[in-house]
Amino acid sequence: MARPIVLYENLRIPSYTPFYLAIARGDWAREGVDVEVRLSPAGAETAQGLLDGRVDVSWGGPMRVMMHHDADRKCPLVCFGQVVARDPFLLIGREPNPTFRFRDLAGLRVGVAIEVPTPWMTFQDDVGRAGVDPAALNRVPDVTMAENIDRLAAGEVDVIQVFEPHAERAVHTGVGHVWHRFATRGDVAFTSFYTTRRFATEQRETCRALVRGITAALQALHSETPTVIAQQIAAFFPALETAALARIIDGYRASGLWPRTTALPVDAFVRLKAALLSGGLIAYDAPYDRVVDAELSTID
Repeated sequence: MARPIVLYENLRIPSYTPFYLAIARGDWAREGVDVEVRLSPAGAETAQGLLDGRVDVSWGGPMRVMMHHDADRKCPLVCFGQVVARDPFLLIGREPNPTFRFRDLAGLRVGVAIEVPTPWMTFQDDVGRAGVDPAALNRVPDVTMAENIDRLAAGEVDVIQVFEPHAERAVHTGVGHVWHRFATRGDVAFTSFYTTRRFATEQRETCRALVRGITAALQALHSETPTVIAQQIAAFFPALETAALARIIDGYRASGLWPRTTALPVDAFVRLKAALLSGGLIAYDAPYDRVVDAELSTID
């Protein structure tokens, strides 16, 4: 009997709802693929585990794959299937600001999300495109997102960059207000599957089954109510009340975070790559067809 494929979960966060929905609904099992999901111990390991043969497929940001291509022009990692299309981070301010513009950040104390590289890369790129010098921001000393919420409550910072469930915590407790959703920049291929080219070639039908399964989950995600979705994946977030998880899902879905198809388009890839280049995270302008398996990213 063939062994199950080992799939790395990058980290446990609500923006990855389509993956949890696919697991809870049995979408991959219905496609005939046996998947063993393991939580990656660190963001860097999500990609390194593939290179070292500890896992078969990972889900996470193409950012990490582009970093590996930047370090090694012969890198065998390849992305397929866009699952989180847009940036899940938000700006939460101490006071309401319903007409927020990036120029409003001038003179404010800004707390940036530092747990992974991508949020600052897209933040600084958006700020620069808005005509504001990212270097001019009053960026306070880096701490975790959870600590930044405490600093916001204490009046030690004016606006913070967080993803869910941190934004829900800040807003629901009255600590802060949503100023901006970075999802408004449009699709940036924020999260996909990725694997080695060898696995994508030798186990192509397995990869197709993963894409078909996640497509079924995305269809359900767009057709069912946030409460029903939250109930289905509640076991993945035992510390969150179902009502809070439903609010998070509702906000993310309304912002266009999750695509309706798994196609990973060139323009979305280029938007993300441009942010990584402008932020200095990478120096190599990796070609789309070196980093993305476009044929594998769609289903018939």
